[in-house]
Amino acid sequence: MALYLVTGGAGFIGSNIVEHLVSAGEKVRVLDNFSNGREENLAHLRGKIELTRGDIRDRAAVSKVLEGADFVLHQAALGSVPRSIADPLETNSANVDGTLLMLHESARVGVKRFVYASSSSVYGSATGLPKREDMACQPISPYGVSKYVGELYCRIFHQVYGVETVILRYFNVFGRRQDPMSQYAAVIPRFITALCEGQSPVIYGDGTQTRDFTFVDNVVQANLKACTPGFASFGDPLNIACGGGHTLLELYDRISCLLGREIPPSFQAMRSGEVMHSFADISKARSLLGYEPSVDFKTGLEYTVAWYRQAAPLS
Repeated sequence: MALYLVTGGAGFIGSNIVEHLVSAGEKVRVLDNFSNGREENLAHLRGKIELTRGDIRDRAAVSKVLEGADFVLHQAALGSVPRSIADPLETNSANVDGTLLMLHESARVGVKRFVYASSSSVYGSATGLPKREDMACQPISPYGVSKYVGELYCRIFHQVYGVETVILRYFNVFGRRQDPMSQYAAVIPRFITALCEGQSPVIYGDGTQTRDFTFVDNVVQANLKACTPGFASFGDPLNIACGGGHTLLELYDRISCLLGREIPPSFQAMRSGEVMHSFADISKARSLLGYEPSVDFKTGLEYTVAWYRQAAPLS
């Protein structure tokens, strides 16, 4: 039986990956410092996983959890463009230094494969839609830079050290267990929580900006496929998304309708470092990874709203 190490496994995406791996009967180890992750995200899996509280920048902790690991699913990071602008040094430390240490130690112990969670933010101001992997990356935030540097290290560790690295560029992932309370929370949990509490959701900008919202189960699928024996395109990025753009105004309307709440949004200035339009060409992931979105935007949003309504009923 293979052993999977999921860094950031107590976080939003990580906990969903861990849950699927456990359901598939795999052996799972989690490394998380709980700066973003929450123990309750894994409470239902207690006794079924190995959980280590530790930081990806701590060589001793990393070395210990990598012992015997076959696959590394590297989800740990400090996310959020606004947070990276507020504290670029800490973002770089976690996302660049942490990733480099994970790669270095993975190469040392000889893991079978290293799957890196990158981001659509690496495209930044690159012009043209949809976003394709052969476009020049022009990140416009410290977060985007940090994720791009991580990609470059993955490529180098494959070319120089022979590590089988897989780079997955996530586009606006959403779904169950995404934290709505952080000041850097993503737009979907913010909208849902505000409307559930009878408050006006905040839209930064005029709401016409587009995003390729991707339900978390699609990202889980991509990570699992990246670990299959038949995959062999290492060191190159793959877009993981649904392949369509939706405006924030459309998103607001859909959530408002699902909740039965029509509270007009509050508009504020668009935040620094945010791109206006983004959606992905996923043909490369389809061809090389066998990836196909299993849950579309509309269905994923229905699932997500239902989950949040159960977690926090309407006030």
